[in-house]
Amino acid sequence: MKRTSYISELREIVAMERRQGKKIAFIPTMGYLHQGHLALVERAKQSGSFVVLSIFVNPLQFGPNEDYSSYPRDLERDAHLVEIAGVDALFHPTSAEMYPRPMVTYVEVGQLDSVLCGAKRPGHFRGVVTVVSKLFHIVQPDFAFFGQKDYQQYLIIQRMVKDLNLPVEIIPVPIVREQDGLALSSRNVFLTSEQRQEALILSQSLNEAEMLWRAGERSARVLETRIRDRITRESQGIIDYVEVRDAEDLSEVTNMENPVLVALAVRFGSTRLIDNKVMEVEPLV
Repeated sequence: MKRTSYISELREIVAMERRQGKKIAFIPTMGYLHQGHLALVERAKQSGSFVVLSIFVNPLQFGPNEDYSSYPRDLERDAHLVEIAGVDALFHPTSAEMYPRPMVTYVEVGQLDSVLCGAKRPGHFRGVVTVVSKLFHIVQPDFAFFGQKDYQQYLIIQRMVKDLNLPVEIIPVPIVREQDGLALSSRNVFLTSEQRQEALILSQSLNEAEMLWRAGERSARVLETRIRDRITRESQGIIDYVEVRDAEDLSEVTNMENPVLVALAVRFGSTRLIDNKVMEVEPLV
């Protein structure tokens, strides 16, 4: 596996592979990798491409009172994991390399970043889309892989690529969960054993909502209320949001006739977890 923290060197690595006729697959991450990230690597390897993975904790997407300084980091651990997984090139730039001068140019996506996590974390998705845009211009991938746990992020990146006519195909990869249902997240490491047990209520309440939907319930408000009530009743988690949104454009829905996203964010202590479920298969009634 090739490693570099320099943009110019990575571009040389990628250019050499392109001259040999290779396609480029790209996986942007913030590191402290888990099996969910490795699932992205596995999917990227299936494309037969030269796989580039980046590790960069992007300061632009953290608010002033968020966990940028404490976000878990372990570069050598991560490098070992991705080398075993078959990544071909690891790009781990410093903040100075990515932002050598104060940024005055940003990429924004309008209405898609004003709901869900965007409403609760102002400026977050501007930072995400800006850094992903920079990374796309650096790597110039043919394919880029994003986990669906961050479903809003996936939709936003997909829209950015379409709006700006970027020549990269965005490929979503399903959520990877622990055997007990907890969605994998780098932030899970911050949970106490009690909080981790309580956090199971997230996937459990989403599963209950899907069961109601499959039984014929079509009211978005009913599903939201059932999820909120169960989380409040069975855990100490502080709900940030529980919302049902259109799965294509995140618009508000009342009656769920089209594919929908049921998304939530809940804090357990100082740890904010997100989870979701997309309901798009015609129910059996």
